[in-house]
Amino acid sequence: MVVDKYFDEYEIGERSVSRARTITEADLVNFSAFTGDWYPLHTDVEYVKTTPFKQRIAHGMLVLSVATGLSRLEPGYVAAFYGMDKVRFVNPTFIGDMIHVEAEVIDKTDKAEKGGVITFKQEIKKHTGEVAVSSVMKILVAKG
Repeated sequence: MVVDKYFDEYEIGERSVSRARTITEADLVNFSAFTGDWYPLHTDVEYVKTTPFKQRIAHGMLVLSVATGLSRLEPGYVAAFYGMDKVRFVNPTFIGDMIHVEAEVIDKTDKAEKGGVITFKQEIKKHTGEVAVSSVMKILVAKG
């Protein structure tokens, strides 16, 4: 997702693609330590062998957090994060998966002097082409 211009400059149907980043074992460990989420699906090599995944998977919130960092949100244009809807964790993200964000502008809502809300359909995709996470993201964008 790219927010690098003013509200009035966005068009419905406009698309963007972020840079990519590989999810590492250190990401899972650091995220677990930071959040306190040590659920064995993310951290226990022996436990995951008994699950359908057969390997550790990244926390869904970790994947969303990394996607936020991959998105280009430029100061002066982004007024605030406005919300997120319809979040679905479609496919697991494993250690070693490279992810990127694909976004499409699907709505614009004028908020008068506050700016306007740009609504993006967002898909976080793995290097395999699979969608890992889908959501609708809303950003309050300044007016020029």
